Amino acid sequence: MKVMITGSGGQLGRDVAIHLQAAGHEVHGFDRRRLDITDMQRVQTAVLKTKPDVIIHAAAYTAVDDAERDLDKAYQVNALGTRNVVLAAEAAATKLVYISTDYVFDGEKGSPYLEYDAPNPVNRYGYTKRAGEALVQLLSSRWFIVRVSWLYGAYGNNFVKTMLALASVKEKIQVVDDQHGSPTYTTDVARFLIELTQTTRYGIYHATNGGSCTWYEFAKEIFAEKGIDIQVEPISTEQYPRPARRPMYSVLEPMSMRAEGFTPMRHWRDALRDYLRTLG
Repeated sequence: MKVMITGSGGQLGRDVAIHLQAAGHEVHGFDRRRLDITDMQRVQTAVLKTKPDVIIHAAAYTAVDDAERDLDKAYQVNALGTRNVVLAAEAAATKLVYISTDYVFDGEKGSPYLEYDAPNPVNRYGYTKRAGEALVQLLSSRWFIVRVSWLYGAYGNNFVKTMLALASVKEKIQVVDDQHGSPTYTTDVARFLIELTQTTRYGIYHATNGGSCTWYEFAKEIFAEKGIDIQVEPISTEQYPRPARRPMYSVLEPMSMRAEGFTPMRHWRDALRDYLRTLG
């Protein structure tokens, strides 16, 4: 395949590009410096020149707390930028993958969210990503929406790297223990995307590693795997206030992945163990 990736400089985009190239596909990566997705003309020109079989749209405004202060910017990138990519993909008769998030849900269900549960974002970042989903469904005829959560990988900043950095300078840390999610390794998402984009099984997919945990439990597992002796104290969300409200339970259930016969993603503990080995 010839694959165009927006957001190719990001944590997920870089891993997707690497794994696509390793699998023998032709990759054209566009980071924010090379392509401003809010500029419709530039997006259309890039797609027409590239002539991809698939566009993986991973570019996004992901600063969750900043979005509370600057909704216009988040909406411009996550909604209008997505519209631009969708229209260009349609004009080129190209498949489109839109990378979305668990934050489109409110966290009130109390059990894992299925692909067609009703979204109800509780923060502005989630609102703009849901707007992007709606535009994809409205304007595209060849679409995959892939929701991910609690991502970590080799590139960029993430929770795992933050915990290891804190452990190098502190003897005790506090971690929230009442938010539940599905830690997910970008390598596993990349492998799924390669499998998915070679099909026409369009629709919504939840792409997360198996199982779930709280941030506190995630931190404890990181330190246990690395053999780091540090005191970790569980705290509540109220004890760690942030500008943007977080869903308390945003575990995603990959029902569509199973139903469509795709390779299931491994348990998050197995994925974490693999990732920590790559860090040395």
